[in-house]
Amino acid sequence: MLQSSGWVLLLAQLPASPSSPRVTLWRRARAAGAAGLQNGAWVLPRTDAHVQLFDQLAEAVRKQDGSAFVLTAAPAAEDAVGTDEQIVARFRADRAREYDEFAERCSELLGEIDKETQRTKFTFAELEEIEQDLDKLVGWLDKITARDFFPDEHVTAATERLQRCRQALEGFARAVYDAEGLSAPTGDSGQVGRSGDAGDSGRARS
Repeated sequence: MLQSSGWVLLLAQLPASPSSPRVTLWRRARAAGAAGLQNGAWVLPRTDAHVQLFDQLAEAVRKQDGSAFVLTAAPAAEDAVGTDEQIVARFRADRAREYDEFAERCSELLGEIDKETQRTKFTFAELEEIEQDLDKLVGWLDKITARDFFPDEHVTAATERLQRCRQALEGFARAVYDAEGLSAPTGDSGQVGRSGDAGDSGRARS
């Protein structure tokens, strides 16, 4: 049986126009991992941080001449646990779609590495591009898992896919350094061939 510490609900209604406040609300709620129950109704597991977030969103809605209420709800009673399970199922369905898209992007990256390997296009420019793509995948998975409040087998599969991408990159990096007649460096993380600093940009040193 799934256990919940309760829920925090945001009930919001905005004027039909302009549409930008509704888009902003949707983006901020989705970024936090909130699940939509129906039009204008969002839910998150009850935590202090989530209550604070919904309070902020409610205030933003009111400033746009809308109406908003933030409510907390206790876990469902023993004879009504199906309600909790249905809500959890919505969270998992949302995350499953994100994990599926993440899997597609991993497959694209592996395909790109395979293509360039077949073409023997072992250049630092290509290595840098692949590194940047991997960095984006790492950051994306971090965001998905941060809002995956009820993790299941999807997170394990995603972690394994990311590791396969890392291993493929390391193999490609070795090939690049071999083609250039250089020894491939090994960083603290064991990843071979970072062509630039380990910062957000992933840009190669000149």
